Amino acid sequence: MKHFWLFLKGLAMGAADVVPGVSGGTIAFITGIYTELLDSIKSINIHSLTVLRRQGLAAFWQQINGTFLAVLGGGILIALLTLARGIHYLLLHYPVWVWSFFFGLIIASCWHVGREIGRWQPPQLLLLAAGALLAAWISAASPTTIEATPLVVLLAGSIAICAMILPGISGSFILLLMGLYAPVLAAVKDLDVQIMGLFACGAVVGLMLFSRLLSWLLHHYRSAMFALLTGFMAGSLVKVWPWKETLQTRLNSHGEEVPFIQSNILPLLNADLALAVILAVAGMMLVLGMERLAGGK
Repeated sequence: MKHFWLFLKGLAMGAADVVPGVSGGTIAFITGIYTELLDSIKSINIHSLTVLRRQGLAAFWQQINGTFLAVLGGGILIALLTLARGIHYLLLHYPVWVWSFFFGLIIASCWHVGREIGRWQPPQLLLLAAGALLAAWISAASPTTIEATPLVVLLAGSIAICAMILPGISGSFILLLMGLYAPVLAAVKDLDVQIMGLFACGAVVGLMLFSRLLSWLLHHYRSAMFALLTGFMAGSLVKVWPWKETLQTRLNSHGEEVPFIQSNILPLLNADLALAVILAVAGMMLVLGMERLAGGK
């Protein structure tokens, strides 16, 4: 049963990573597996390879917490392969409703992470503001267009994965800023092995390096990191704000006209607003449910 719940958490992380502006790291945090995830990834090193050579596969698997990584990774991969098309459709046709749900989810996540800090002091408040400003600046940046060459895809994978494991900074949005979100998403939907393979190789390298830094910071500067991560999530609300005015469009890989550059606007008082509020509350309740689930599993 424990593995079933872990698999569901992987599904949730994968679904979140498809949406530009929502981080799978946020889901990992609110479900209580963030630190274990970083520590497990960090454990794949020279020492664990030595264990594999000297003691065999079983000892190596235990050393790297292999069952945890395999079950969680399986959920993430299945979500990316099966939910990418559906979430892409919803974002294209019902963007306000999708963003409203994630807006509520992130607001509750800010409260959840910030609560981990026992006492807020000036250093934590300064890091909170710095994280919020950085995430807001990234969220407000204008997308660029880069040709999806093999080297660029490889580098994009290493950069995007770093953002994906940071609560509040979305790897999908980093890809959007680089102009590579559409090619990568199309590769996932069309099972383009070449692009997916290059992206995965870059992601593995970036994950191995960045997870070590994050794990060290969480173990040695816990309150400071929680404050910074809370700021990242708060700043990402600039991107997740549901109501936007499209300033510039582009054609996607299927020839459809989709938003490219947008600015936030105030909502109109109508039935759509009521539904959006309901979905935002649903997002908040989901975080509370995940929190309770994490406490009992």
